[in-house]
Amino acid sequence: MFLCYILREVHSLARLAYLASAASTLDLQTSVLTACPYTTDSHFESYLSSWQADGGILSTSDPLPPKQFFWDKPGIMSARDLVESSYSDPQQRARFLAAASPHSDDWLIALPITACGLRLSDEAVRVAVALRLGCSVCVLHYCRCGSLVDAQGLHGLVCKQAPSRIIRHHALNDVVARAIQSAGTPVSKEPVGLTRQDAKGQTVLH
Repeated sequence: MFLCYILREVHSLARLAYLASAASTLDLQTSVLTACPYTTDSHFESYLSSWQADGGILSTSDPLPPKQFFWDKPGIMSARDLVESSYSDPQQRARFLAAASPHSDDWLIALPITACGLRLSDEAVRVAVALRLGCSVCVLHYCRCGSLVDAQGLHGLVCKQAPSRIIRHHALNDVVARAIQSAGTPVSKEPVGLTRQDAKGQTVLH
């Protein structure tokens, strides 16, 4: 689920929590209400009707889901559509869609294990959070390619001369080289500086 850019009001969750609780204890409620003049839960029927009127879809053949996320999902999607439609700036809209894409927040819950390469430096975390929230990353300056870099720092994601791009290029080459070596095939890398006109780094050769 996308990172919660939406601070929802508490009262909007009350009905959903009640529906989930009532659904998970339906058998117990039925056994209790059979000994009472009231054989049905009028509040549950009322909340269920209002939930369906707000766009909730429930199959009559399936049992009532006990998880609150099921009852909350229509509201989440409605709030997401409302927030997405409110963005007129292309950068803000692109940032929101990127944050809402599946697995975009997996790095936030990954265990920081150094041996597995999962530990981020403080500077990497600062930049990643700033890019995700749209905060300023740096001060205005000129890149080595001659372009003006604004405070958002987005130029570094597309600049062909960015140091991070070269580092990722070398890391990918190392992964490919190890995979080829594990298959028993000799592999060597192109020496650094062999091709200077196109500013390319090492290239895996096999």
